[in-house]
Amino acid sequence: MRRREFISLVGGTAAAALSAWLAAFRRALAENKSRVGFLFSGSSAGDEVIGFKQGLRELGYIEGQNIDVEYRFAENSADRLPDFAAELARLNPSVIVAIGTLSTRAARRAAPDTPVVFLLADAIGTGIVTNLRRPGGNITGASIYRPAEKYPEIAKQVLPGLTRVGYLFNPMTASSAVSLSEARHSAEVLGLDFRSYLVERPEDLENAFAGMKTDGIGFLFLDAAHPYPTNWPRVAELALRHKLPALSEIRQFPLAGGLMSYGAKLSDMTRLLAQYVDRILKGSKAGDLPVEQPTRFELVINLKTAKALGLAIPDKLLTIADDVIE
Repeated sequence: MRRREFISLVGGTAAAALSAWLAAFRRALAENKSRVGFLFSGSSAGDEVIGFKQGLRELGYIEGQNIDVEYRFAENSADRLPDFAAELARLNPSVIVAIGTLSTRAARRAAPDTPVVFLLADAIGTGIVTNLRRPGGNITGASIYRPAEKYPEIAKQVLPGLTRVGYLFNPMTASSAVSLSEARHSAEVLGLDFRSYLVERPEDLENAFAGMKTDGIGFLFLDAAHPYPTNWPRVAELALRHKLPALSEIRQFPLAGGLMSYGAKLSDMTRLLAQYVDRILKGSKAGDLPVEQPTRFELVINLKTAKALGLAIPDKLLTIADDVIE
C-alpha cells in the first residue's frame, strides 16, 4: 500500500471513529437530560419566565442540551390549566414548576407523585402547605408576601388630601382576601374611607370603574390576582380613562401604562425556583426544602402616566423608586 493511501485510510478511519463517538455522546446526553414541566396561567413574555430561564443559565443548565423544559402557557385562560397539567403529567417530568395557585393545584391533581415547585401568594392561606419551614409531601417553592398595608401610605404621599380609596377584590382568591384586609386596616388607621369592588371576570371591570367614579374614589389598589385573569394593559387604560391613580403589586402594571407598583420582584423569585429545581434534580426531596419569601420589594413609577393624570410625584418617592418610567 502506498504511503498516501495509508494516510488517507487512517485519517478516514479516525474521522469515522470520532463521528461515531460524538453521536454516542450526544445520545448519552439526550438520555440523561432532565425534563421539567412549567405551568403558568399567563404568557411567555412575563418576568416569571425570564427569571426562571436566567436562573437555569446561572446554574449551568442549557435548554435542549442538558435539560428540557416543557412550557405550557394558558394565556390568561385559567380553564385551560387542567388540560395543560395533564399534558405535562403524560410527559413524566422530574419536577413541575407551577406559577400561581390555580396552576399549582392543577399540577398536583394531574401529577400527584411528581415534585412541584410553586410561586404563589400566601402558601399557608391558600392551603397549599401548612408549614413554610417544612412543607412536607412533594411540594415547595416561594410564597410572595403582598405588602398591601403599605399601599394607603404610598397613596397618601402622592395625594396628601386623599379621602377615599378603592380596592379591586377577587372573591375567588384567598390571598386577595388577606391583602384586602391588610389594606383596609392601614387605610382606616390613616383616616381614609375604604371601599372594595368585587370583580370575578375581566368583563366586570367596566362596571367596577364606573362604580368607583360614582363613589368618588381617589386612588385604586389592585393585586396580582386582579382582574382574573390579569390584563394589565386594559386595567391601565381604564384607570387612565377614568383619571384614577392606581397602584398594583406587579411591575407589569406601570410598564403597561398604570401609575405605580410596589411589591416583590418576580424575576428574582422565579430565579429562586430554578435553584429548587436544581436541588430536586440532584436528589433533594421537595418537602424538605423550606418555602422562601421575598426579602426585597421594588417601587416602580410611571411619570408619563403621572403627568397625564396631572399628578406631581413627591421627590421622596422618586428618590427611593427602583425604576422610573419617563
